[in-house]
Amino acid sequence: MRRFSWFNATALSLGFAFLYLPMIVLIVYSFNESRLVTVWAGFSTKWYGELLRNQEYLDAAWVTLKVALMSSTIATVLGTLAAYVLVRAGRFSGRTLFSGMIYAPLVMPEVITGLSLLLLFIGIGLDRGVLTIVLAHTTFAMCYVSVVVSSRLATFDRSLEEAALDLGATPFDSFRLVTLPIIAPAVISGWLLAFTLSLDDLVIASFTTGPSATTLPIKIFSAVRLGVSPEINALSTIMIGLVTIGVISASLATKRAAVARARDEQAAART
Repeated sequence: MRRFSWFNATALSLGFAFLYLPMIVLIVYSFNESRLVTVWAGFSTKWYGELLRNQEYLDAAWVTLKVALMSSTIATVLGTLAAYVLVRAGRFSGRTLFSGMIYAPLVMPEVITGLSLLLLFIGIGLDRGVLTIVLAHTTFAMCYVSVVVSSRLATFDRSLEEAALDLGATPFDSFRLVTLPIIAPAVISGWLLAFTLSLDDLVIASFTTGPSATTLPIKIFSAVRLGVSPEINALSTIMIGLVTIGVISASLATKRAAVARARDEQAAART
């Protein structure tokens, strides 16, 4: 067994410092009394109060959350169906073209994707707003869901489905009662990934948004160009806290599910 050397410890420390030190500085200065973000003038939470009274940020946050929820849900449904077709349908005419169109957004530059969607919406006369952002985010998030779900379906034990069919279940009932519960962790992971990508997107949203729908990344980017304010630090700290809570909750739920599964397997082995 290899020992944990000083070189490994130093490399690990530098890596964590590079990743998390800027976040720590941002969190600390979100409690700064001064309006100057680089000058510490004492501890204060007044910028969180200012943030909660800033209607523009609240409206942008609501638009971002609404777009993320709708686009991730649609992308999860479409991505799961696409993954099921790719894994289970076998060879069919146009399969290569279908898979290529599913996975193309993975390697397509966001500028090209945003510009092409903008031209499409203009060509069909669709006014830009929340709907166009949802359609755009669904387009690029669906491929990530397909990758996650198809990797789970590729290792799925199909004898379970065959047993359900032999017992009289219809193909739809077999998928609903057997396949879907087993691949549910992959589906949930795909939804969370699509939700995160939608929250984080700036480039594609900037092409497909309209005056009545400004997402939070666009609002923050526009504000930062005029200078970083303590309100942005407070907003970023809240987002970091929400993400941290989500990651910890997901980890605890996964661990609890694994323990319960192991307990059930031990009980089945005893019987």
